[in-house]
Amino acid sequence: MYELKIKTEFSSAHNLRGYEGACESLHGHNWHVEVYVRSSKLNDIGLALDFKELKKHTNEIMDELDHRYLNELDAFKEVNPSSENLAKYIFEELERKIGTGDVAVSKITVYESKNSAASYYKEG
Repeated sequence: MYELKIKTEFSSAHNLRGYEGACESLHGHNWHVEVYVRSSKLNDIGLALDFKELKKHTNEIMDELDHRYLNELDAFKEVNPSSENLAKYIFEELERKIGTGDVAVSKITVYESKNSAASYYKEG
């Protein structure tokens, strides 16, 4: 099994509905994102997936989130834009773009600060 990883980032604002504390108020983060994909095989030139392609599809998702008020996005109108839910959202969007054939998204980790992160992955 081969695993690739890229790092990226975006900045946005959000608030956590129903949270009792400061995070219920509008605030922002400079989010850092780690993207992991796996493949059981390599192509004819020895690549699981071209990093250029992985970055392109990941950046399309980051562009949707960057400099936005996340609560206003359709994906987060009913679901809080927590680190956990952001990781799941990015996972599912990226999986939809590249999760065909031999390559699959294996994990997304979203850091809301240097020391606080949440990951989403599917078991199995």
